[in-house]
Amino acid sequence: MVASSNSPFSPKEIAQEGIKPAEYDEIVRRLGRHPNKAELGMFGVMWSEHCCYKNSRPLLKQFPTQGQRILVGPGENAGVVDLGAGLHLAFKIESHNHPSAIEPFQGAATGVGGILRDIFTMGARPIAVLNSLRFGSLEDSKTQRLFQGVVAGISHYGNCVGVPTVGGEVYFDPAYSGNPLVNVMALGLMETPEIVKSGAAGIGNPVLYVGSTTGRDGMGGASFASAELTDASMDDRPAVQVGDPFLEKSLIEACLEAFKTGAVVAAQDMGAAGITCSTSEMAAKGGVGIEFDLDKVPVRELEMVPYEYLLSESQERMLFVAQKGREQELIDIFHRWGLQAVVAGTVIAQPIVRILFRGKIAAEIPADALAENTPLYEREILPEPPEYARTAWEWTADSLPPATLEGISLHGQQKSWNDVLLTLLDIPTIASKRWVYRQYDQQVQNNTVILPGGADAAVLRLRPLAASDNSPTPNPSVGVAATVDCNSRYVYLDPYEGAKAVVAEAARNLSCVGAEPLAVTDNLNFGSPEKPIGYWQLASACQGLAEGCRELSTPVTGGNVSLYNETVDSQGNPQPIYPTPVVGMVGLIPDLNRVCGQAWQGEGDIIYLLGGNSGDITLGGSEYLASVHQIVAGKPPRVDFELERQVQAACREGIRQGWIASAHDCGEGGLVVALAECSIAANLGAEVILNVSANSAVRWDEVLFGEGGARIIVSVALANQHIWESYLRENLNSHWQKLGKVGTPASYLGVLTTDNQTLINVRIDDAIANFNHAIARRLKM
Repeated sequence: MVASSNSPFSPKEIAQEGIKPAEYDEIVRRLGRHPNKAELGMFGVMWSEHCCYKNSRPLLKQFPTQGQRILVGPGENAGVVDLGAGLHLAFKIESHNHPSAIEPFQGAATGVGGILRDIFTMGARPIAVLNSLRFGSLEDSKTQRLFQGVVAGISHYGNCVGVPTVGGEVYFDPAYSGNPLVNVMALGLMETPEIVKSGAAGIGNPVLYVGSTTGRDGMGGASFASAELTDASMDDRPAVQVGDPFLEKSLIEACLEAFKTGAVVAAQDMGAAGITCSTSEMAAKGGVGIEFDLDKVPVRELEMVPYEYLLSESQERMLFVAQKGREQELIDIFHRWGLQAVVAGTVIAQPIVRILFRGKIAAEIPADALAENTPLYEREILPEPPEYARTAWEWTADSLPPATLEGISLHGQQKSWNDVLLTLLDIPTIASKRWVYRQYDQQVQNNTVILPGGADAAVLRLRPLAASDNSPTPNPSVGVAATVDCNSRYVYLDPYEGAKAVVAEAARNLSCVGAEPLAVTDNLNFGSPEKPIGYWQLASACQGLAEGCRELSTPVTGGNVSLYNETVDSQGNPQPIYPTPVVGMVGLIPDLNRVCGQAWQGEGDIIYLLGGNSGDITLGGSEYLASVHQIVAGKPPRVDFELERQVQAACREGIRQGWIASAHDCGEGGLVVALAECSIAANLGAEVILNVSANSAVRWDEVLFGEGGARIIVSVALANQHIWESYLRENLNSHWQKLGKVGTPASYLGVLTTDNQTLINVRIDDAIANFNHAIARRLKM
């Protein structure tokens, strides 16, 4: 084996770079020689899962990526969609999971900085950030430290750089105790006439290094992100980058100004793998080479060696290819903004990355060996679901205590449905996230139409840019909606069905504000793909995501894959997270004067359930089953895409016609939790009559707290009742029901049977107390 024959590196040194013995042999074959230390490091980061997706790329091919509105799909720094009238939206989601587990503040902060650079690298001004966060139990002191650090990091960077954090989600589950997830999505509005791409072009064109200086922070971050977390992972804290949001703000303005000159041929963020990634990817995408001189790179530390230059992930740095002869014009722009800018390289014809240091060649590697022609592992998928899933699917609600009109017996104590509802509203996953989002600047730039917590999706106005003589004038009433979603418990129990449900819920949340779902960016957070169960989960979820996106006409424009999200305990036993394929979805709002939040709007308004209870409503995988009974089992709800399309279209049409006053998706906790959330948001009561008799042979907990897709609660003013119901009869057939009406301020949420038997009668004040303060109470704040 070549790796052990005449190699200048020991097997341990090779393994420390994240390179397998067979991969080292392949490196030697491609180079025709053994690599030096710098080259070994370059291969280590570029052949990591974080950079080359060697385990996931075969699965990603099945995603739909084209559509009428798609301008830029996978392969660039961010996807871009056409919103019409000259408005182009760039958006992307990225993860910073392992850095946040080790250094929560800087890990989360630099996650925000990194995703913002992906947006403005395209020529778009960042207009919003959303986040999807997962932590262990909030009762645990370590989780509290991680949670507070991550939120503080997101708040610090976003607030300082001047981009509002407008939405997101936060889940708490013991499955994430050792490995939190920090996924950040950003949106930007194109300011340049042409979308800026990353492929280098023009032999002889200068290559500019711009932005901040290079140091030793973030060394080997890409490799670190592609390995399981262990007790020794704290030793990797130097692999966590340190960000400067004020410098990034200058970088945004300087880049956008530079792009508008037309002198920039290509641009690439120096994110994971830093100089190595930016030089090799730009060269490979352009089919050219880059010669780059490390002596020209501005540094903030002395005596750095090529290995450190090439693997540093110091933040707020970019690489440009400029038009020859116009480099000084660009350098002057960056200097005016107080940033570094130097010519450090040249585009060459030979398709290689040649690194110079102190007058000598420090590294020389074919560009495609680093960025395009990288290892690919097509693994076998388990022929049948693993034992844990088959066992979970055998669970039925018959194993639970009897559920009567009065309630249910839990641990020897009789609990009323009032008690159960108040318990669920106090679960941190369901409860208000106001403790989180109140730390974020939600309204900087003054484009936030609905504040966090007010609706199922974020809503932003799009300020029209100055139109050229031949471009249409944008409609000032046009807006964009965005959401991030994933019920990871569903995906754990059935990755295929669970992933379909993720797409359906994201689209449903956009429809609840009146937005037409357009496109998806995804963040695939999974355990080790090298283990049969881990790969089965990843493959099955990708199949479900692909089907969901095709069914709902939401192509995938790009995203991120984060694997090896596992904690290895002191005995060496892996503890993987729940498979968590987070979907970020954007939607178009044709008229910002016709959008909806989730709060009831007026006393006496009529409440409807779109979708009804005729679908697949189940306790399997529900929040009620997990939180009240401490059972994670059953089959999650199956997605009925035809019903989803009908229900979402009816909701959007009702909002656009001005019939619907409020809309809210039935998610975790089921129907009654959703009703309570509408009442809490408005501080208005409600009286609801379920279409079930007290004598029915049903499980009342399933009726009240069962979960399923294609269900939206809407409220309609009495004046619109007739036209709204006529529309429903014509377009939804029997898939809707009138539930009741909105009550008076600070009164009660009442849920009754058709024969007026009371199931729930909860004071809104009590519901608000549990819901609004659940997180702060656990943090003792």
